[in-house]
Amino acid sequence: MRIKAVDLVDVLVYLIVLGTFAQLFPNIISESFLTSLVTAILLKLVLEVVVRVKKMIVGRIKGAETARAKAVSTVSLVVAAAGSKALILWLTDAILGDAVHLGGFFAVTLLVVTLMLARAGVRRVIR
Repeated sequence: MRIKAVDLVDVLVYLIVLGTFAQLFPNIISESFLTSLVTAILLKLVLEVVVRVKKMIVGRIKGAETARAKAVSTVSLVVAAAGSKALILWLTDAILGDAVHLGGFFAVTLLVVTLMLARAGVRRVIR
């Protein structure tokens, strides 16, 4: 697996968004720049996996021939969406402990949406 320039840009964007959230929301805490950097890298890794899984599930929904298969795939998409936030919270706690607190489920959801929008915006500017 190779690190590409776009991956480094994503981590930089995630670091900026995470730092901004830590400044604006009192329930999001990152004790130092290094913990923010590790958190940004962790978010990058988790979100890359989640995006791939969601694309795969959406492909299954589009290719489903029966209503049952479509319903199961749709439920899978909802579970993956919610599970990704729980995974982020759990991994952050497991790896960084008390050094980083990303708030609760809704704060992480807002953070992830902002990260994805910022990432898409920066990628659009680069192109």
